[in-house]
Amino acid sequence: MARTVDPPPPPAEALPVNLREALEERYLAYALSTIMGRALPDARDGLKPVHRRILYGMQILKLDPTSAFKKCAKIVGDVMGSFHPHGDQAIYDALVRLAQDFSSRYPLVDGQGNFGNIDGDSAAAYRYTEARMTDVARLLLEGIDEDSVDFRDNYSGDQLEPIVLPSALPNLLANGAQGIAVGMATSVPPHNLAELCDAALYLIVNRKADVDALMRFVPGPDFPTGGVIVDPPEVIAETYRTGRGSIRLRARWTKEEGSRGVWNAIVSEIPYGVQKSRLIEKIAELFNDKKLPLISDIRDESAEDIRIVIEPRARNVDADVMMETLFKLTELETRVGVNMNVLVDGAVPRVVSLGEAIGQWLDHRREVLLRRSRHRLAEIEHRLELLAGMIVVFLNLDEVIRVIREEDDPKAELMKAFSLTEKQTNYVLDTRLRSLRRLEEMELRKEHEELEKEKAEVEELLGDEKRQWKTITWQIRELKKKFPPDSKIGKRRTTFAEAPAAADIDLTEAMIEREPVTVVVSQKGWIRALKGHVQDLSSLQFKGDDALLASFFAETTSKILVLASNGKIYTLDASKLPGGRGHGEPIRLMADIDEGADIVTVLPYAPGQKMLAATSDGRGFVVNQDEMIGGTRKGRVLMNPDEGAKAALLVPANGDHVAVIGENRKLIVFTLGEVPEMARGKGVRLQRYKDGGVADAKVFAMKDGLTWLDSAGRTFTVTKAELTDWIGSRADAGRLPPRGFPKNNRFG
Repeated sequence: MARTVDPPPPPAEALPVNLREALEERYLAYALSTIMGRALPDARDGLKPVHRRILYGMQILKLDPTSAFKKCAKIVGDVMGSFHPHGDQAIYDALVRLAQDFSSRYPLVDGQGNFGNIDGDSAAAYRYTEARMTDVARLLLEGIDEDSVDFRDNYSGDQLEPIVLPSALPNLLANGAQGIAVGMATSVPPHNLAELCDAALYLIVNRKADVDALMRFVPGPDFPTGGVIVDPPEVIAETYRTGRGSIRLRARWTKEEGSRGVWNAIVSEIPYGVQKSRLIEKIAELFNDKKLPLISDIRDESAEDIRIVIEPRARNVDADVMMETLFKLTELETRVGVNMNVLVDGAVPRVVSLGEAIGQWLDHRREVLLRRSRHRLAEIEHRLELLAGMIVVFLNLDEVIRVIREEDDPKAELMKAFSLTEKQTNYVLDTRLRSLRRLEEMELRKEHEELEKEKAEVEELLGDEKRQWKTITWQIRELKKKFPPDSKIGKRRTTFAEAPAAADIDLTEAMIEREPVTVVVSQKGWIRALKGHVQDLSSLQFKGDDALLASFFAETTSKILVLASNGKIYTLDASKLPGGRGHGEPIRLMADIDEGADIVTVLPYAPGQKMLAATSDGRGFVVNQDEMIGGTRKGRVLMNPDEGAKAALLVPANGDHVAVIGENRKLIVFTLGEVPEMARGKGVRLQRYKDGGVADAKVFAMKDGLTWLDSAGRTFTVTKAELTDWIGSRADAGRLPPRGFPKNNRFG
């Protein structure tokens, strides 16, 4: 007969759920789990759960700094099986990072085997590598067996794990932390432990100290790979004050001199978090793309220490300029992000300042001190109770032995006969007879007295906050002695320097050897450069009826400014000018000067030099030469002359007064302050004319008087007292110049 099968139970009635609310609830739970249990470090010990569990797992395995190494597979397996319910590779990656001296400023794991390198090579599999804790890790766990921190059930409920470690050092700032959670992230750079100790000692005395005061002790991060911080102190202070910002970090390099003027740039430290192999690949890629014209070769000669050799294209290349191009285009300069977003009090994610981060650790250390003291007090009281019982036993040893041998219930009889507590009686009964025979009253009483004294000290400590901070101060000073600033691990590795002002680097100029030249311009716009500074130009020859327009001293690295009558100004490179053997070349071949526009003046570029620009109809303004420099053949618009007018003058604006003379031979003098400073435009009226326009202008210092050259080359000077009749306001018509002024209406 076929066996009947019971029908399945009816399904439970489905309950309607709002999808939006369900998703929000589940996503919030996931986000909180990620923030609290994975990504953000605790401000008190600076550790994320995975790191805390690794160290506690190694504590259970007794992997002290002096013990033998154990396979990382054993460590990872125990941590995963007991505390961290995530993938073994994630746990091993975290363990590896704790052992890498280029990732952790103060490594917490002492690794044996291949734990990766700064080139970016990964560590060997955990079945090949071994590890144990470092002295720094032991400091983090110091006192964990003395009820110094709270414990909770592990994920399976069969063991306990610490919520936070006692942390005898400010690990959050010492080793830094990185993590990405849901909707937030953290990035805390590492710092120098000795400096943090000094800042903590100062903060104990001055709990309201601001960032500027703390920066006297902690000037900035201290990265394990060294490097040079080039941000000014004000920027670092603002980052520490707000908890957010970035630190500009550069590689450390030196110029290594060779024979016959040959030199190389040697990079000995690279920025934190940069893989050396990837860095060199990037530089090689830029070199192949011809984006690094100053470099001829790069090679990696690193062994134990980093040594990247960069060869310049030529001996005359400026080393600083070459390195600036590399800093600009490669990861030899990086920005290390700072986002000090941590779990405050182990519960609330918040961005903290430098002072708050140190303060969180100090408050935690006080709580650890109080808990360890209470734990010690309980141990003392327990021991005192037992000692009191043992003293009674010693004084009545024969009777105690008789009771134990003869009575049916020795425990009850001892408690009744000698007024012992149950704990004291159990201790006596558990003590071997041999030990009872060896008891000495003096030793018992001595131990009792010492414990009473210690008990009084602990009780005094628990009741006096000042004494507590005094003890913490002593602990911090002892910590600093273990990592002094002159030791190998305690010495500051990252230094500070000022970066050159941000500016576009002219690579062409960097390749040019600086030599003196004399630039000669003819009236018809031909230009050439004579070698050296030539004073006598009387022997120069020009084409046909051409003649000299202007000449000046410059260098092969100089920029040359050319003003055209249409108001545009063009930039030429002195290194590209033709030599002085011939008549030169037309400027129009070097710049796209409009048809119909003439060359007004040519002059060398002087950074920061102010000039007075004027049009033929007497309008003008003051302009900085920095506003004139251009990078294209089309030039830049400087003046916008009205119809019928043209650009006429560009003279240095050195002084406090302006003298303008028109073609009508009228002279006017007024203060330079009446002329606005502009980058470009029409300007304002300098002098009013019924007919004609401006002939010449000059800016001079009134205390020195107005000077001009006559046709014979003699210098005339008119003092302020003699200029009274000509001093007026801008836009006046003026009057005829003083006796002796040149007929050509030029100041010379």
